[in-house]
Amino acid sequence: MTSSSVRKKKSGKNPLRKLARIFAAFSMLLFVFLTAAGNWFARHPREWLEAKEKTLPLFLTRTLLYFGEPSADLTDSFGITGRDASVKAKTPDPSSKVLFAGMPKRKTAKAPRDISILDKGDFIVGWSPSLKRPVWCAYHVTPKVKYEAGKRPNFRKDSSAKSCPVAASYARTGYDRGHLAPNYAIATRYGPQAQAKTFLMSNIAPQTPELNRGVWREIEHRIADLFTARWGEVWVVVGALSDDCETLSGTDISVPAAFYQIVIAKTQEEIKALAFIIEQEVPWNAWPRRYLTSIDTVENLSGMDFFSELEDAVENSLESQTATRLWTLRFWDAFKAVKIHCGVED
Repeated sequence: MTSSSVRKKKSGKNPLRKLARIFAAFSMLLFVFLTAAGNWFARHPREWLEAKEKTLPLFLTRTLLYFGEPSADLTDSFGITGRDASVKAKTPDPSSKVLFAGMPKRKTAKAPRDISILDKGDFIVGWSPSLKRPVWCAYHVTPKVKYEAGKRPNFRKDSSAKSCPVAASYARTGYDRGHLAPNYAIATRYGPQAQAKTFLMSNIAPQTPELNRGVWREIEHRIADLFTARWGEVWVVVGALSDDCETLSGTDISVPAAFYQIVIAKTQEEIKALAFIIEQEVPWNAWPRRYLTSIDTVENLSGMDFFSELEDAVENSLESQTATRLWTLRFWDAFKAVKIHCGVED
């Protein structure tokens, strides 16, 4: 074969190689554009997003959120985007205590009158006999994991809770037995006896499978594994927003319209807070950031007063703010958070 024919053969391949390079470059530019545009789109308030999802083509909003949600989660975790709800304050150290800045208190008629306090040692439940479910629960998570989560215990009636239902009450209702004090965080910090207490029906409220196994689970794991690793001890108040119009099928157990979580971390100079309100009818793959709200909003809807032992100026400032991101994480934990959301690891 002559040298000229070799040159012709090589030159014959060049157009394909050039086309491949152009396609690769275009694909990379398209990915960068969709990621950047999606990040901008996903970071808007929930009400704005819901309005756009109704007016823009479905393929466009889904594409932007597909690229934007994980991108926004990463840039938030690195501290590049978003802002925290925080206040500068030097407060007494509540280390190792279940409650941060006092017991939740009934403030308005939106909260039931018959809340009784069930102290389970490593978590505290505000129980309502009339609703036959917990109204709120408080727990505390340390960074150090001391135990394996172990096998899940059986659900059991709590004899110390008045009008407590039996575990079978939830059978074939379409609702999960949703933990308020989470199995995983309590089990890994306080051991099997404490874990068993989280399976008492006094700690259980009706949750849709989409909520219980999706975004609710994700927030619980972020608190236990990621927030504590970055910020140290974390204090949590979770609760249910009443809906007197619905009861669990075949029972008189009140089905909440929505649930909330309030998460607190404290440094020497600062208190940080996250607050979420999440409705029962939530998508399986919902991202937690979309449900951020203020503690004031949680108080208004729940009829409860939280953190009343803080100085008024500190409490008012902290509770009026709405974070626009979840807390920043250690570098590799930012990627772990996306994996948790996708169900790759627990």
